[in-house]
Amino acid sequence: MKKIKLEIIGLSYSQTQSGAYALVLGEDKGKRRLPIIIGAFEAQAIAIELENMTPTRPLTHDLFKSLAHSFKIEVEEVIIFNLLEGVFYAKLICNNGEKKLEIDARTSDAIAIAVRFGCPIYTYEFILTTAGIATDENTPLESIEEQVERPAGSTSKLSENELSVASTDDLKEMLKKAIDDEAYERASRIRDELNKRKSN
Repeated sequence: MKKIKLEIIGLSYSQTQSGAYALVLGEDKGKRRLPIIIGAFEAQAIAIELENMTPTRPLTHDLFKSLAHSFKIEVEEVIIFNLLEGVFYAKLICNNGEKKLEIDARTSDAIAIAVRFGCPIYTYEFILTTAGIATDENTPLESIEEQVERPAGSTSKLSENELSVASTDDLKEMLKKAIDDEAYERASRIRDELNKRKSN
């Protein structure tokens, strides 16, 4: 499959998912945009590097870079290679001078690492066709983020009634899965239900 190069257009606070951000990637030499909802920590990690800021102590992604360089490993590129049920999948293409390795990664982490290594980010046509948004140069980031489709089953399908009848253990399991899937609005609603039970 032919790879399509992406560049980071910007970050904006998510209007649809509390505590999350929309990372907007743009098609190189094209008008399509690929918005991805990411967590606050990953958004901060990306923004710090883009703004050439130096944190007082290394962030996890800085540690990864230092460790990789210590063992003479370079990240050559990041590929967003799949999209399933609203969740993007990415991999790091690494080289230690002798062989290439593919390492599975969350898309937000992969991009935070890509900006540190200065390596290109790619995706495939079917992902841009499925989740991309056609824009012009004057389209504000916020309006792109508003068009992001929520992952299937992530928010409205979780009714208050479903949360209230679930056991605490079930809620904790649902919360873990929501965070793993980067479905932060769903995670927020589950967390609120757990907090409500603690206060009662």
